[in-house]
Amino acid sequence: MTTQRILASFLQKRLSIPSRHIIRRNFTQSVIQQERSLNYPRFNIQPEKHGKWITVKDLQKYQPLEKGKKAEDDLVTLTGRIISKRESSAKLIFYDIMQNGESVQVVASRGRFNGSPDDFAEKNKDLCRGDIVSFTGVPGKTNHGQLSVFVTKDMQVLSPCIQDIPRTGLKDPEKRFRARHLDLLVNPESSKILRTRSKIIKFIRDFFDKRDFLEVETPILSGKAGGANARPFETHAHAMDMDMQLRIAPELYLKQLVIGGIDRVYEIGKQFRNEGVDADHNPEFTTCEFYQAYGNLESLMKDTEALLSEMAAFVCGSTPIFTKLGNKINFDEPFRRINVMDRLSSELDTSLQFLESEDALSQLTALCEQKGIKLTGPLTLARILDKLISEYIEPECIQPTFLYNHPIALSPLAKDAIDDKGQTVAARFELFVGGKEIVNAYEELNDPQEQRKRFRLQLQDRQDGDLEAPLPDTDFCDALEYALPPTAGWGMGIDRVVQLMTGTTHIREVLAFPVMRPINQVNDIINNTDINK
Repeated sequence: MTTQRILASFLQKRLSIPSRHIIRRNFTQSVIQQERSLNYPRFNIQPEKHGKWITVKDLQKYQPLEKGKKAEDDLVTLTGRIISKRESSAKLIFYDIMQNGESVQVVASRGRFNGSPDDFAEKNKDLCRGDIVSFTGVPGKTNHGQLSVFVTKDMQVLSPCIQDIPRTGLKDPEKRFRARHLDLLVNPESSKILRTRSKIIKFIRDFFDKRDFLEVETPILSGKAGGANARPFETHAHAMDMDMQLRIAPELYLKQLVIGGIDRVYEIGKQFRNEGVDADHNPEFTTCEFYQAYGNLESLMKDTEALLSEMAAFVCGSTPIFTKLGNKINFDEPFRRINVMDRLSSELDTSLQFLESEDALSQLTALCEQKGIKLTGPLTLARILDKLISEYIEPECIQPTFLYNHPIALSPLAKDAIDDKGQTVAARFELFVGGKEIVNAYEELNDPQEQRKRFRLQLQDRQDGDLEAPLPDTDFCDALEYALPPTAGWGMGIDRVVQLMTGTTHIREVLAFPVMRPINQVNDIINNTDINK
């Protein structure tokens, strides 16, 4: 086997590209030139020659036309990609054109074409499936009543497609997401999901704008990433000779804006966490966070219920929403609520008031051993409590469920509160839907001395081996000394919400270009293959 064919075979398997095109494209490009003239003209509409450039949506105004009628006085030019070509005869060819996710039919007949028979035949011969093309003609309806563009003046290739586009949808995730453009071309559902994502983000933005929130942008690069427990990506700014990190959350910046007098603020943006990739996690993801002065947990819960119930109606209408396990989700208000401290005490059959003691970690570890709960990684109070919640509570949160009254150790940025049993808890809630966390919210800690104390505890966790514990941010503590009003803070993972609303099972389905693990180097395959065979 030649090196050339090894390379072609490899790429064909990984990217679903026919080997004949790999060989032809990379090694015998001149053959293509001989088979077909490849031109890439500029796109320039001249009204006297091309009429008016029109979209598929614009064509809908011609729906009132009767069967067989044409708008003879309206010269238009339609552009798009040929998704099918059907030759009824040498004198009559039908094209289906896709433009921005919508399709329309084009009819090319020699009787209507303003040119010689040879010119008509030559132009149609040059138009192939997959090409980006333009047709100039008149709108109308066929005798069967199908809205179409009837070519009268011109048809040309604007950009030729020199690869074979599969006629059936791609199924293999490796092929789909490594060649996302091809996935979008042949799998209409992929494009629909991305359009739904845009619709959801627009809805979220409108929701907060109507409530007088100010949308802002905060830094993605900083000297110190904070606002969440996560391992950041690190880089180096050569101009300033400074180590920097990509943000893991915008929280600390947004609260400084509230201190500065902007009482209602939100941001929709990217976060970056140096963690694994699975069905619910991507290292680069999108969140929405808002902060509202003089808000509290109850107002946050009501806003969350309103946002999601209205969003479900806006995006899905009467279409039911199902999880990947087939559970039907109901966003009717009010959502269910679970008291975390009470539930854990019930499941562990003991009071958790010892969590405020100095030996809380050793007591909790012993309790887990007694209950047969396996613990891994750095044994910190926060990690063990998170494990217990995921073990005993999260699996039952299929319908929208608020988890509230968390142990204070889980919430270093939240105000503390006293529950009805006299226990210190975090003024915080998480919203779970389909067993997954969608929203995290709390009343913000605004005591600078208490914040410094909790940052020191996080630093101790980091020294104990928890690399996700953030470094203390003294600048933020200094800002708190200028007085942060009682503030409600809220964050939602947009990618997971899109997953939920579209019924997709993997986060990569809702990302335009998800992170993919690297494939083996082609050179390694060639070097490990006997090319003389």
